[in-house]
Amino acid sequence: MLSADDPLPVQPDRILIAGVSGSGKTTLARHIEQLWGVRHIEIDALYHGPGWVPRPSFLDDVRAFAAEDRWVTEWQYTSKGTDTILAPRAQLLLWLDYPYRVVRTRLLRRTLGRGILRTPLWNGNVEKPIWRMIGGAPEENILRWQTDTLHTWAERMPKVVEDYPHLTVVRLRHPRETERWLQARSQGPEAPGASTAPPKRRSRDR
Repeated sequence: MLSADDPLPVQPDRILIAGVSGSGKTTLARHIEQLWGVRHIEIDALYHGPGWVPRPSFLDDVRAFAAEDRWVTEWQYTSKGTDTILAPRAQLLLWLDYPYRVVRTRLLRRTLGRGILRTPLWNGNVEKPIWRMIGGAPEENILRWQTDTLHTWAERMPKVVEDYPHLTVVRLRHPRETERWLQARSQGPEAPGASTAPPKRRSRDR
């Protein structure tokens, strides 16, 4: 497992980003898209249909883009069957293993902002009312979801490394490490001069 300061063994074409809700997976995926010119597929947009109803074609759509040569996406919906589709094809896994205070603050800021502004998301959906997201049923309470899944990737990662030995794993422990990693990549031969400025459009990173 590599750190933020370790060089990559090869230039990857297919990248997964893992982390708890609120860690910034989608934001990082957009940086990667700009940095290396790979296509970003926002996996939430494939899963959520109108009215927040799961799209029946979700796994077929995941299989379709996973078969492409170059992409970056968030590693989510593992319980729906994405593991065996995405992991065998990916070459690089960026694991956002941030402190609790960082991801909690980010999730609160995102949730409140979207709830107040009624930010449009995917397929005509808008964020649910704040009271449902922070005090509703367990399946709707994003803060409880984050708490319940906080250590999921730390528990899973040894098995991921064992099952997918071809996958280069980079563990990023703080946003400052992620920024340092991006800066190093932007100065390398793979993408000279690429910008790491945050994109303007916000996204749901669950």
